[in-house]
Amino acid sequence: MSRADRLFRLLAALRSLPQPVTAARLAEETGVSSRQLYRDIEALRAGGALIDGAAGFGYTLTEDPALPPQMLTRLEVEALALGLAEVRLAGDPALARAADSALAKIVATLPDRVQAQAVHTAHQLHRYETRPPPPPHLALLREAIWEERALDLTYTDRAGEVTRRRIWPLSVVFLDRALLCLAQCRLRMDFRRFHLSSMSDVTLAEEHFRPRRVPLLRAFLAEIRSRPAHRPGP
Repeated sequence: MSRADRLFRLLAALRSLPQPVTAARLAEETGVSSRQLYRDIEALRAGGALIDGAAGFGYTLTEDPALPPQMLTRLEVEALALGLAEVRLAGDPALARAADSALAKIVATLPDRVQAQAVHTAHQLHRYETRPPPPPHLALLREAIWEERALDLTYTDRAGEVTRRRIWPLSVVFLDRALLCLAQCRLRMDFRRFHLSSMSDVTLAEEHFRPRRVPLLRAFLAEIRSRPAHRPGP
């Protein structure tokens, strides 16, 4: 296989597989050794692809120089507009502003005909039941997740018991009527699901848990899928 074909297959795998993708999976998809895979990753990076990650933790393609943003179909534009409208309704003010900004940037790169389709989209979003406003600590929680930093907080469980906890936040889940944080609770030393509305006195701790967030989140999601559904709680 030529080098160009190999790099093309690697880019296609990074675009299509659930990310982060392990080096072993990428090597299997492209039919190369792990050593060659690492060299190909560096070649793509040198060519302008922004690929986050490292050996042992998986790779994520965050910027693809071979796929210009203006190459969108009308249906893809509809999907983006509808999805970002949902973010405006569900997210905190920072996420709502980010949704507006993202849509404006995307629309600005489209051809005139597709720009008109984006502005006059066929789909609209409206909810008769308004959701409770996101708690003020959502932005702090988001920062802790990305920075892989522990959080200290006070939590009130369903029984009314109040405890001071340290958690490793892994992800925020937007449900119909609530926001949940998937986390590893350092008090219980186990995975837990916390209602954001039941958190208070939330502060960033000095403790970091990088680079364990992605493996922990994978393990948590696998555990959730393997057990019967039940009401979330700490």
